This record gives sequence, structure tokens and C-alpha cells, in this order.
Amino acid sequence: MIGLGTLVNAAAVIAGGALGSLVIPRVPDNVRKTTMQALGLGVALIGLQMAWATKELLLLLIALAAGAVTGELLRLDDRLTGLAGMLERWPIARRDGFAKAFVQTTLLFCAGAMTITGSFQDGLFGDPSILLAKAVLDGVSATMFGSVMGPGVMLSALAVLLIQGSLTLGASWLSQILSPAMIHEIGATGGLLVMGLGLNLIGAAEIKVANLLPALVFIAILVGIGL
Repeated sequence: MIGLGTLVNAAAVIAGGALGSLVIPRVPDNVRKTTMQALGLGVALIGLQMAWATKELLLLLIALAAGAVTGELLRLDDRLTGLAGMLERWPIARRDGFAKAFVQTTLLFCAGAMTITGSFQDGLFGDPSILLAKAVLDGVSATMFGSVMGPGVMLSALAVLLIQGSLTLGASWLSQILSPAMIHEIGATGGLLVMGLGLNLIGAAEIKVANLLPALVFIAILVGIGL
């Protein structure tokens, strides 16, 4: 069944987020801070490993710069945060940090290479194995983040459904446009964005990662035209 991987992935995020934010008792502030820093270190390491695989460092830097300018002009971070702010009116969302939890986990669960390659494999060949493995990782992560960031983590399942579902359904068309080299560099660029999330979680920086998302498009274009 095409799309099974995305459905399972979204369900894992909801289950993990619910377990972490609604079942596990609220973590004391000092423990929460240290735990967030520990998780941030792990996220930064994952992002660094992904980004290290790039074979086009110069193009990646150009794509990041172009993406940053575009993202700032489009105010992507503000729009995403604004959307989360609207959702904070829900009764279940009456907890500090709901918007931050939604934004950061949405980017974490959707910006990685497994999102793209897994969606393509599911859409083209009906093989959800990569996305099922990602579901396990995301479910565990959602549990940990939910325990320290609250129910906003669960809402990121909607982004997983929309983004991975669109990639899966459009895989046949996208596979004619994106070469293996383009997909590889998109994954590496996504790794840098994930690393930025890790630095934010640690508290070492305040990077508007959402404003860097256009870099994923720019790196595909740059690699595609053979610069």
C-alpha cells in the first residue's frame, strides 16, 4: 500500500508525543533544560553526519545564502510560528512552548534525507521500509521531546502527513526531475538545517531554521544545472 510508511510515521509521532507530553509527568525545569541540551547535542551530531556527506560544499554554501535571503523575504519562520500561535488557542495547547515545540519538531521530522529517499521509495516501488525505520526513530524522539516541550510535538504529525504524503504521491513526477546527485545534496543541505535545530535546542544559537528551507530548492537547482 503506497503511503503506508507516511501513515505509520505520523501515527508514531502522535503516539510518542502523547506519551511524552500527556502520560509522562512534567519534567522539572532544571531537568528539562539539561535534557533539552542533551537532545540538542544528539540532533546536532545527526545533522553534522548528514551534512558531512556533501560533495558540493561550495554549491551548498551558495544555496544556503540564497535560501536565507529568500526565506527572510518570505518571512517563513514568522509565518510558521504564527500558525503555531493560532493553534495555541486549542485547550490541549495551553502549555508554554507549544509553538516552539511544533516548529522545531516539524523541521526535525521533515528536513532529513530519510524523508525524501523514503518517500520516493514508497511512492515509486511501494516499499515503505525506510519510512517505517524513520517512524521508529521519530516516535522515540517525539516521546523525548514531548516530555520536555509539551503537546506541540504531536501537531508535527500533520506536517509529516502533508510533506511526506505529497512527496510519496508525487514521487513518479519528481523522480523525472531530481537526479540521485540532487537528492544526495538535498539530504546534505537538510543535514545542516537539522544541525541548526540542534544548536537552537542547546541554546548556543537562535537560528531561524525555517527561513533556510528554500536552500533545499536552491541546492537542487544548482546541482541540476551542473554549476
